[in-house]
Amino acid sequence: MVNYQSSVDRSYQYLLIAAFFLLPLTVSGNNIAIWLIVILFFISGDYKNKIKKILSNKLAIASILFFTIHIIGLIWTEDILWGLEISRKMLPFLFVLPIFLTITRKDNTGLYIGAFLLAISISETLSYLIWFGVIEPFKYAQLHNPTALMSHISYNPFLAFAIYLVLNKLFSDEFLSQFERALYTFFTLTMSVNMFITGGRAGQVMFFAAITIVMFQYFKNSQTKAILISITLITFIFYSAFTFSPEFNKRVINGVENVTQYDENRNTSVGQRMTFVLNSYELFLRNPIIGIGTGDFPNEYKELNKINSPDVINTVQPHNMYMLILSQLGLIGLVSFLLIFYLQFSIALSSRSTLFKNIGIAMPLLFLIIMWSDSYLLGHYTSTLYILFSSFVYSHNLDD
Repeated sequence: MVNYQSSVDRSYQYLLIAAFFLLPLTVSGNNIAIWLIVILFFISGDYKNKIKKILSNKLAIASILFFTIHIIGLIWTEDILWGLEISRKMLPFLFVLPIFLTITRKDNTGLYIGAFLLAISISETLSYLIWFGVIEPFKYAQLHNPTALMSHISYNPFLAFAIYLVLNKLFSDEFLSQFERALYTFFTLTMSVNMFITGGRAGQVMFFAAITIVMFQYFKNSQTKAILISITLITFIFYSAFTFSPEFNKRVINGVENVTQYDENRNTSVGQRMTFVLNSYELFLRNPIIGIGTGDFPNEYKELNKINSPDVINTVQPHNMYMLILSQLGLIGLVSFLLIFYLQFSIALSSRSTLFKNIGIAMPLLFLIIMWSDSYLLGHYTSTLYILFSSFVYSHNLDD
């Protein structure tokens, strides 16, 4: 039984659980829950103690610093309007993560994760209903790529992270009942199949990485066994998906061709991303310490693209989180960004809770991998996923 300290604390928890549940289902609903928490935080008093709690968490300070550097980057920005738009997208690092780090409760961890997994099961069910032709495709969904509530770019990373959470539960929770173990196993299998009837390659890479991480966390005393089992599982799953999933087969073949024959495929999904990164690196070299400014990427890229790759479309962000930060804010920006991940690893490694340690190491690793293929902390879905899970995993350090 959870004992709430006040009606405000109770409201926080109900809204947090709602935010975790609504995240995979509706942007507006999730935003309402999150910003109601922020508003409640600012109107409920006790400001001295609240500030003290925020300042006592190094991750909260690093998050605020990362946002602040975006604001400082407006000083040498010519396109102030776009700079303000980028800063708006980064507002959760100023308000949401620091505040949530102080209000999440360890004893509600199961409810946070359970609400998220319940919502993923709803999304997964809709995906299968579309795939089997039971319901018509709607919103983002197509018959060959049935991701209804969000695009496959976000859906597959969500699915991969959910699979990690379920696998971690299966392997690390020795108190699971037979029914719970059967349910989690079934959920893992259905999500894994769903992963390969949809088209998100970054999420599929994240899925294989998640399997590897789980194996190393479970077989932590035998790295050889972890390596062998990981290779065996990934090989079997990859071969099966490549053989039986036309969508996965096509996207793998296209991806390989796009990389190996880059000059002939610069206007494909992979080819464009490679071009974006190459051009963005050139922008970074113009001012490697402080970058070109928070808002100047679209205009600067457009001018450079006319010279380097006029046959490839323009972009407002390079679909690579590292190159986005390097080009906008230089090495100073990148250091402030990577500091967040360093502190996450540090907090996780010092935790006495197996759950927090495992998730606390896995989540930043998975994001560090997929951010090579897109700016996943710029978009709503994946950035909010990252922030919501960070808010309870890293708020408990040695008090586990």
